[in-house]
Amino acid sequence: MTSRILIVDDERSMREFVSILMKKQGYEVEIADCAEQAFERIDQENFDLVLTDLKMPGASGLDVLAYQKERDPSTQVILMTAYASHDTAIQAMKAGATDYVTKPFKVEELLVQVEKALEIRALERENFYLKQRLADRTGLNRLVGRSTAMRRVYDMIMRVAPTRTTVLITGESGTGKELVAKAMHENSDRVRNNFVPVNCGAIPENLIESELFGHVKGAFTGAATDKKGLFEMADAGTIFLDEVGELPMSMQVKLLRVLQERAVKQVGAVKEKPLNIRVVAATNRDLKEMVDQGQFREDLYYRLNVIQLMIPSLRERREDLPLLIQHFLQKFADDLGKEMRGVERSAMDLLLSYPYDGNVRELENIIERAVTLEPGDMVTIESLPMHMQSGSNLLQWAGDLEIPEDGLDLDALVENLERNLMTKALRRTGGVRKAAAKLLGISFRSMRYRLDKYDIDADGVDE
Repeated sequence: MTSRILIVDDERSMREFVSILMKKQGYEVEIADCAEQAFERIDQENFDLVLTDLKMPGASGLDVLAYQKERDPSTQVILMTAYASHDTAIQAMKAGATDYVTKPFKVEELLVQVEKALEIRALERENFYLKQRLADRTGLNRLVGRSTAMRRVYDMIMRVAPTRTTVLITGESGTGKELVAKAMHENSDRVRNNFVPVNCGAIPENLIESELFGHVKGAFTGAATDKKGLFEMADAGTIFLDEVGELPMSMQVKLLRVLQERAVKQVGAVKEKPLNIRVVAATNRDLKEMVDQGQFREDLYYRLNVIQLMIPSLRERREDLPLLIQHFLQKFADDLGKEMRGVERSAMDLLLSYPYDGNVRELENIIERAVTLEPGDMVTIESLPMHMQSGSNLLQWAGDLEIPEDGLDLDALVENLERNLMTKALRRTGGVRKAAAKLLGISFRSMRYRLDKYDIDADGVDE
């Protein structure tokens, strides 16, 4: 596969020179004459390497670096500068640059750096595909994310899956608890048997015992035949008790006995039936708090909570957003038979800054809606839900701004607004930069970059 390179430089002669040089090496090349144009190219296409000038009118090469890394961290970036210094190099490397080259540069030196960067990209791509093939075999392919938080989840799945131990999966609604439970089942020796999901909050209280444990003929009015319960259907497999905190107290007692005895007694039956099952439960509620309030049995809580696996909210792994957006974009484009090239920059900015109280499920719904309604091949702001388009009062205020008759200094206005919001976020969080970044809906790396850019003293600690 031919490597794709984006060249960003405000000097036409430099753009053309580097472009010709790269094309002679057999690379596919795109060019941009400023950072803003580079942002558009990055939104529209995937690049293996970005070669960008450091000093440009408006946004700088460091802005291009930050923008590219936020969209695809695996793309390599080399900065070109005529103002190289030790501090510049450190700043570039800290922000994620692969390397930097000083103008005027030797052709051989640049080619070596480009080749080295593309080798790193190829290794990362190969590593990704190997992991993807492994994920296809293990059922982890349905879980999307490369963040540290998600890597911990994958590691825990692989460690507990081969065991029979009961697992309690916790996390907010929409984080993918059932997908995690399925991945555990698919990585166990029970994979050839049933995975039976049960939504404990969706079954009427008067039917739940019969649904879970089954009944014998004549056990109650309407019981015309024997019926297997969901637990029995999961024999030799896995039963997934979703929203287990919604079980009424009367059923909690009976579930506790099933966990203790590994056997069920159908409604109306005399004898228990032994079962070989793996129990995985999930909840978006604080079961310990429910125990303290007398709403959940303490003995059942400890039976379920042998191993607890906490699924992070989307707010806690915002670096996974670009991957998730691309995943759902491709998924729904395939489902609807549409060709989608990507997401326009303005829409992507909105998607990356949105809070997602409904987590991954909310993001999935938003992208499905956008792909369905979008008439073109790029997702635009108009295809996003109205509540996202209108945004907060601050965004509405920004949208209502009028340009004065004598014009304005856009860079100064944006810089002043950004600096002001950064300072207020830090003040609200007591100087804790990670908390301030979360409040502003940006990554911690982006937060550090802006602090350096505006020379803001956080006067706090990284927590």
